[in-house]
Amino acid sequence: MTEAALPPAAQRVQALLREAGSDCTVVMLAATARSAAEAAASIGCAVAQIAKSLVFRSAGGRAVLVIASGTNRVDEGKVAAALGEKIGKADAAFVRDRTGYAIGGVAPVGHPPGLRIFIDADLASYDAIWAAAGHPHAVFRLTAAELARLTGGTVVVIV
Repeated sequence: MTEAALPPAAQRVQALLREAGSDCTVVMLAATARSAAEAAASIGCAVAQIAKSLVFRSAGGRAVLVIASGTNRVDEGKVAAALGEKIGKADAAFVRDRTGYAIGGVAPVGHPPGLRIFIDADLASYDAIWAAAGHPHAVFRLTAAELARLTGGTVVVIV
C-alpha cells in the first residue's frame, strides 16, 4: 500500500515519522488492531510486543500518555508518582480532543507540546515492538529505543 493510499490519520503518522528521521513504515492490517490482543493476532507477534497507548487525565486536567506493553496493566499509582499528581481514566472525547486520535488508534507520535509521555520499561525487553498509527487498522514496527527518541517520553516501571 502506498503512503497516499493510507487513511488520513495514518498518512499523518507516516509523515511525522519521516519528519523525525525515522524509517518506520505504517502498514494497514486486514483485521482491526483496536486492542493489543487483536493487533498481536493480526501481526503474528506476542501481545507483550504491542506498545499500547493509554491516555489518562491528570488531576490538573492535562492529558498523560502511557505507552505500555500489551500484556501489562498500568499501575496508576506508579504513573501518578512519576508525574507528581494523581491521574484517572480519560473518556473518548477527552482523548480525541487532547491527542487528535480516537481510542483504538492513538499513535505515540504527533501530540501537542507539553503532553507528558511515559514509556513502560518492559518494552525494552523486545527487539521489535508495534505501535498504533492513528487508525484502528494501522500500525508500525520500531524498537523501544526508537520509541523513546520519537516521543521524548520518560521510561518508567508501570506495573
